[in-house]
Amino acid sequence: MKIKGKKILIFGLARSGVGAANLLLGQGAEVTVTDKKSKGELAVFIERLLPSVRLALGGHPDEIFKNTDLIVISPGVPLDIPPLKKAKDAGIKIIGELELAYQIIHPQSPIPFLAVTGTNGKSTTTTLLYEMIKNSGFKTILGGNIGNALTEEILKAISPPTYPSPSRGEGKGEGGSYTLNADYIVAEVSSFQLEAIDKFRPDGATILNITPDHLDRYHSMDEYRAAKAQVFLNQQKEDFLVLNADDTEVMKVESLKLKVKSERPRIFYFSRKKEVEGVYLKKGTVYCSFSHLPLTPNPLPLISASDIRIKGVHNLENAMAASAMALLAKCPVEAVVKTMKEFPGLEHRLEFVRNLDGVDYINDSKGTNVGAVIKSLESFSEPVVLIAGGRDKAGDFSILRPLVKERVKALVLIGEAREKINRALGDLTEIKFADDLKGAVMISRACASEGNVVLLSPACASFDMFRDFEDRGRKFKKIVRGLS
Repeated sequence: MKIKGKKILIFGLARSGVGAANLLLGQGAEVTVTDKKSKGELAVFIERLLPSVRLALGGHPDEIFKNTDLIVISPGVPLDIPPLKKAKDAGIKIIGELELAYQIIHPQSPIPFLAVTGTNGKSTTTTLLYEMIKNSGFKTILGGNIGNALTEEILKAISPPTYPSPSRGEGKGEGGSYTLNADYIVAEVSSFQLEAIDKFRPDGATILNITPDHLDRYHSMDEYRAAKAQVFLNQQKEDFLVLNADDTEVMKVESLKLKVKSERPRIFYFSRKKEVEGVYLKKGTVYCSFSHLPLTPNPLPLISASDIRIKGVHNLENAMAASAMALLAKCPVEAVVKTMKEFPGLEHRLEFVRNLDGVDYINDSKGTNVGAVIKSLESFSEPVVLIAGGRDKAGDFSILRPLVKERVKALVLIGEAREKINRALGDLTEIKFADDLKGAVMISRACASEGNVVLLSPACASFDMFRDFEDRGRKFKKIVRGLS
């Protein structure tokens, strides 16, 4: 991608907008950032921008689109909003921050790029894969939807630095050749990011699962599934794809999208239920089986499922997916197994907070959709007091009925979606309402008895009451740790 001298518009600031703007400026582009939010609302991001970046905030004035060569959108920006539709009609190319990162690095540093997508488990699997590769002795860049903009992480890894440092307040760089100090790039990739790709071609990719989510943005499951399938759109026979053999929606992607693709990647699987070429569970042991890898024996027993440090059904699947990706990326078996034994998991994903009066308090604030809550509830045999609710993403809460009936002792509801959840599940268990999270914790404590679990797994977005799911989870932990 030729960058130097180009006029490029960044549409949407936040983390990825900052990374994209600074990376482009360092490559000699003229960069403008536009966002509907005000300067005050974006102050924390503006202070991280290089001084030469132009700002057009509080809206998207028509003049900023004039003579623009390229628009780079942030993941949260839909492609069908009027300003972007108008720009597209005018012939302006539009790509996402993920595509930008890929196009900038790949001509100069064609290092292996591994992508993880799916509805749930992306961050855990991505981080686990990153740790496996790092423990194998490889320099690895971690970024994407996980919270570290890929463009920003690439900036840190470029040598020699051809971009200026915001902390030094220097002007824009001149672009040019560089070396990327990494052996691998590992990226968490969302459906939003995949909407805006063009040439993006990961050397290895996995689709962990597909369950209803973001149906406030997508018009149907078919549309959502198609967005996930974009991860292998440009893959070729030298590349590999790891699929969840137990997930019916993922297997629909294989039958509907892969079989009509003229050049298919090599396809492998992970499964809790059957033997596959890839990684699978059999009688409590995780095995790997790859016909092209020198494994002795083959299939090779990797680890007892009970020895994997992160617990829960979904985390077993995450570990198997990460293992398959790492082994296909030529990581030693020893490093893969060691990482599974030691990796402690991520904050807000079935995170143990404390035990009080014989009750375990678990923070699963990242459970922002129904599919995630299903996996979380499946992880407990003990009676659960479930705290749920928030901003609805057009979720079908009735899917939870069998598990709520079987495992949920009481349901404590908060947020905008609480009445909708009550209509779907209110006849199955005791229902309580709370005005805020502190109230929900206090009610949950009163409902729980020794041997029970209080689980925050909301099945909803957090934006009605909190900054984000991390803010919600940290406030939950603070409240629980303050109980006496």
